[in-house]
Amino acid sequence: MDARATVQDYYDSLRQGAPLDTFFADDRAADDPIVKFGVSERLVGADAIQEGLRDQTASTSDWTVESDALRVTERKSVAWFSDDVALSWTAGETRYEFETRWSGTLEHREDGWRFVGMHVSVATAL
Repeated sequence: MDARATVQDYYDSLRQGAPLDTFFADDRAADDPIVKFGVSERLVGADAIQEGLRDQTASTSDWTVESDALRVTERKSVAWFSDDVALSWTAGETRYEFETRWSGTLEHREDGWRFVGMHVSVATAL
């Protein structure tokens, strides 16, 4: 599977409410942590990312992920991507909807492509 397919599989897993933590590198080195920025969170390190994603999967449903501008560049062992994504989900009784911007870095490992950095932000008009 190439890096583009990994990003698309992540989107599909988000839509389906499937576990997401396996998409991220399992690095535990304190001096070189992986980072994930979400719409309202900053998670640093594999443990925090895995816990945050498990909590997200358990507490949300009805995800919509509409990719509009996915761009992926892949080299031998590193890849990066950007995208504009219409994103919505339900948490409890509340429905959230955002126009978001995504960017991230993936590294090819023995078990395939893994995210080593991800940033999701809300696009706002100036």
